[in-house]
Amino acid sequence: MIDNLQKQLMSGGEAIVSSLLANGVDTVFGIPGAQTYPIFDALARVQSKVRTVGSRHEQGAAYMAFGYAKSTGKPGVYSVVPGPGILNTMAALCTAWGANVPVLCVTGQVPREAMGKLRGHLHELPDQIATLETLTKWSVRIDRPSDAPEIINEAFRVMCSGRPGPVSVEMCWDDMAQSEMVGVLPGAEIDEPPAVQASEVKAAAKLIKEAKNPIILVGSGALHATEAVTELAEILHAPVSSLRGGRGIVGEDHDLGVSTVAAHDLWRDSDVLIGIGSRLEMPYMRWSNMLGTVVNPLAPPHLIRIDIDPLEMSRLVPHVGIVADAIDGTGAIIKEVKGKYKPRPGAIEDIKRSKQWASEKVQEIKPHVEYLKVIRDALPRDGFFVEEICQLGFASTFAFPVYEPRTYVTCGFQGNLGFGFQTALGVKVANPDKVVISITGDGGFMFGVQELATAAQDGIALITIIMNNSAFGNVRRDMRKIYKRKPILGEFDNPDFCELAKVFGIEGYHVENPNELKIALQQAIKNGVPAVIDVIVDRNTEKSPWKYIAMTY
Repeated sequence: MIDNLQKQLMSGGEAIVSSLLANGVDTVFGIPGAQTYPIFDALARVQSKVRTVGSRHEQGAAYMAFGYAKSTGKPGVYSVVPGPGILNTMAALCTAWGANVPVLCVTGQVPREAMGKLRGHLHELPDQIATLETLTKWSVRIDRPSDAPEIINEAFRVMCSGRPGPVSVEMCWDDMAQSEMVGVLPGAEIDEPPAVQASEVKAAAKLIKEAKNPIILVGSGALHATEAVTELAEILHAPVSSLRGGRGIVGEDHDLGVSTVAAHDLWRDSDVLIGIGSRLEMPYMRWSNMLGTVVNPLAPPHLIRIDIDPLEMSRLVPHVGIVADAIDGTGAIIKEVKGKYKPRPGAIEDIKRSKQWASEKVQEIKPHVEYLKVIRDALPRDGFFVEEICQLGFASTFAFPVYEPRTYVTCGFQGNLGFGFQTALGVKVANPDKVVISITGDGGFMFGVQELATAAQDGIALITIIMNNSAFGNVRRDMRKIYKRKPILGEFDNPDFCELAKVFGIEGYHVENPNELKIALQQAIKNGVPAVIDVIVDRNTEKSPWKYIAMTY
């Protein structure tokens, strides 16, 4: 603690909000309720410093916080009531946990005298902290207002140190309303990353110097390491790719930035694989067709891993592991190999051929690749593309070029249907001057359709493209293929999404082919207001993208 802090009389809610301000928070998403009134009253008093965005459902608030954090790298904050309110946000919390995104959940609790009594108080859960601990790095209760600054700071430290992830903080209803003298602390100090071990770097450099065909695969743990990863790739003449989270670290318009399809083609001849901030799901759960059973990969290729989380080295055991931040670990390797590694002649030409081959190969996935080209052409280089669990979203993993880190916003391995539209609202709130496009299926869009009201009321100029095939496309196709009959519950009678958007006061466009999408998208970007584009897709003729995800082509 810091001595001689200037103290002020504050409620628990005011102490929490003051501590959020001390940690640089400028936006809070949420829905007020009886147990959190003091927080939202405090937020109302600092509207010039913190924007409060209300949602129409708790899951919307949490997904928006996730989108805010995913697109900026800064913590996203949301506040909802305990019990059912918290449970409604669990899909977003598990996404933040899986995607290693710093999201802070601030909630209430039953009155202190009711704690543990299980008398059925409003929004009571048997053990809310225990429930949240299964999906967070840390879950804690604030017992009195004067404790809030230290606990909120610790929440930020835990959330942002090492492998990022979500945390939760709760406070009893009555304690939050009580006032006492509180000394607000400066913002949290984040832990220093692990020190790079010279022996690990030398062992990695030895493997690299002997390699003829190195390849680099990156994940979200390297999103801040663009310069270092690019420099290493250029020294080695190594292709760089990512399945989802690390896309854009080396842009696909760079000679060495490649799609997953091109990466698979090149990986088959590689002798060293350098994984940076990645679980390496792509080579060892998809390309190896081992469904995640690989723990000790055999060479070739020799596996070098750079990861800030030491546990990753036991989950997938590398031949050489470097426990470090992506910048530090990659930079240390650069110092060891720069000027000492001689790239194989013709390596860049081989990469170029694979890129061209992959681009031509995936054109067969119609109409998705055609629609993705329209979107890519219209979206500025630094604009954001928020994927979804739909046919266009699956195709985007290999057929939508990404040029800048963080601009491809994904839910990662969780694959939770319906995350995209709601997450994209948070992305747009965090990046008001950038074009943000949400792509979604009709099924997933209906998970959060109520947030059209949020977009309209708050003027969140998100462009939402609904690929409307009146079905859960994957479910329908898989059930037909496996069971040879028409599936139940996979086909829909949808509303007119264009008219529905207009009812909410949002621009609506109806299109039926890529050229019409091009016109509608250009207009929506020009207008700069919330828009929905309803794209009618024939579910009987659209081609499955899965052969290029499972690599069974």
